[in-house]
Amino acid sequence: MALTSYWADDYVQKKKSIAEALNLIRSGQRIFIGSYCGEPQCLVRGLAETSRQFSDLEIIRLMSRETTPLTSIANKTRDESLNIRSIYLGAAKSASLAKNKRFYTPVNMSLTPHLFSSRRIPIDVALIQVSPPDDFGWMSLGVSVDVTQAAALSADIVIAQVNALMPMVLGQSFLHVNDVDAVVEHEEALLTLSPRPPSEQATLIGKHIARLIDDGSTLQVGLDAASQATSLALTQKNDLGIHSQFLTDDIMHLYSMGVVNNKVKGFNNGKLVASCALGTQALYEFLHLNPAVDFHPSDYVNDGDIIARHNKMVSMNVAHTVDLAGQVACDARSSTLYAGVSGIPDFVRGANRSREGKSIIMLNAADDGANNSRIVPLLNNTVVTVPRDDVRWVVTEYGAVNLFGKSTQERALAMISIAHPNFREQLLDEAKQLGMIGPERSLGESVRGIYPVKLEETMRIDGEKITFRPAKPVDERRIQEHFYTMDKKDIVSRFFHEKKRFVRDDVEGMSRIDYIRNMTIVALVGEFGFDTVVGAGEYYLDPAKNMAEIAFSVSKAYQGKGLGRILIRKLAEAARENGISGLFAYTSPQNKKMIKLFKTLPYKVKSSLGEDLLLSCRFDEPQEPLTPDKGA
Repeated sequence: MALTSYWADDYVQKKKSIAEALNLIRSGQRIFIGSYCGEPQCLVRGLAETSRQFSDLEIIRLMSRETTPLTSIANKTRDESLNIRSIYLGAAKSASLAKNKRFYTPVNMSLTPHLFSSRRIPIDVALIQVSPPDDFGWMSLGVSVDVTQAAALSADIVIAQVNALMPMVLGQSFLHVNDVDAVVEHEEALLTLSPRPPSEQATLIGKHIARLIDDGSTLQVGLDAASQATSLALTQKNDLGIHSQFLTDDIMHLYSMGVVNNKVKGFNNGKLVASCALGTQALYEFLHLNPAVDFHPSDYVNDGDIIARHNKMVSMNVAHTVDLAGQVACDARSSTLYAGVSGIPDFVRGANRSREGKSIIMLNAADDGANNSRIVPLLNNTVVTVPRDDVRWVVTEYGAVNLFGKSTQERALAMISIAHPNFREQLLDEAKQLGMIGPERSLGESVRGIYPVKLEETMRIDGEKITFRPAKPVDERRIQEHFYTMDKKDIVSRFFHEKKRFVRDDVEGMSRIDYIRNMTIVALVGEFGFDTVVGAGEYYLDPAKNMAEIAFSVSKAYQGKGLGRILIRKLAEAARENGISGLFAYTSPQNKKMIKLFKTLPYKVKSSLGEDLLLSCRFDEPQEPLTPDKGA
């Protein structure tokens, strides 16, 4: 009868020096190295130092920062000692990464654990890093569960660096002492990743995205300055949840502020769920035995069905380049190679399937110095990370557009509207050459327009949510449909004659605007990105007078709700801020609504009657406040 042994006794017997542990490796074997900030640094250094003792080793790792540059060793030895296989999805364009592109294996994160557990890629030896065992012999993989757990459980030999500084993170993150073959006790600081201050562009992107995120959303957040800026912009939100590949310092800060509480996720309520953490030492201390945190492997966290179960799931990821059709390329950066490891397609598809979910791709409109556009006609000779049919929201510092359900021409015009102004005309010309946009199309005044996001405002009127915002080039069809639904009497008031057709030329000037000399504010109802225009107000500058002519239209079903007052107030605020002296309007003397509307402005209103009634006001002539002796 076999005697069972006590795990603590086995632990003592399994303790080895680095050299003794690595002596278990044989030439020709496939070695997995623990990923991200959970990399077992002392074991990797030891392997690099002894690499010439072996031949034909294959190293499997997630694309990492390579604190010990194994690829350099492989290059120097012409692959005789080491062959590197990096699990990676994306394009590696920088010179420092492209030279090793032969090592990259494109696999979605959700499928990588299955490659190991199914033995399609059998692991001979797994080098991992864990926390010290608890009283029952369980050791946590700590800051890096992702694909490491699957590799360790399927490996023939497991060598574990036991590091007292590794936090014990709860969830599906544990290995038992019985699951490892060698233990190397070595305390050293974990790899950290300090966030960089977000750029001005990233801050603007964050503000755009914050407007798309509703209270009660569940978020997946990427690793980059734009994601950091987005997190900073979310401080006024409520009841957010987290289900993300990575936990970062930004998420920790939102949790400490109470913005993230995970109460209404709809799945795994009360838990911050991720598969790994990248950040500072403060983040790692936050994770240690925190009952609000659950780490799971990537085949759970990145599973599309799991992602889709969350309420209002929002995926937020940074792209390097997006083309006019909506195809997305996500490049790795030499500064942090983690950007190259992609679960982006998993989260994009999961968020798209979630109830009220959104997938958001963010990117800078141009590179540093604005020498090259990050929005291009077509992606050529690069890896497409997210195909066009999966892409929904795309956000740059110049605005946000929703490509879902849009034609090729609508997509191209939308992408051009959020491109850097220096490249819009060039992109339009190239799109015409490719047949993506009709030859008659032009950008008009919008070629240099900078979308004024601060003018956006959402109100609840008679129980319905109505959004007021500046018009965008993609609103052309919406405005056209608005005019077709107007009452005949209102059409005459707006256009001074009967109209039965509203061709593109009639509305193009209302959507192709520069937001300074001409401005259109629209009122919209319905789902964001598929909403309907129920009101529109616009001004056009008369440069000779530095006065702007205004006009309005409100759908019949929304008249009497105060939309006109809101539109004229917003137009006046924008005109005044843009240095315009005042407003004027031509109307008929019988148009009591327009006369009354104009007089709601806090300025002296003048009127003169000619062929039509001319109403005007100047911003430097405020209306005198009513006093009791004036009949107030």
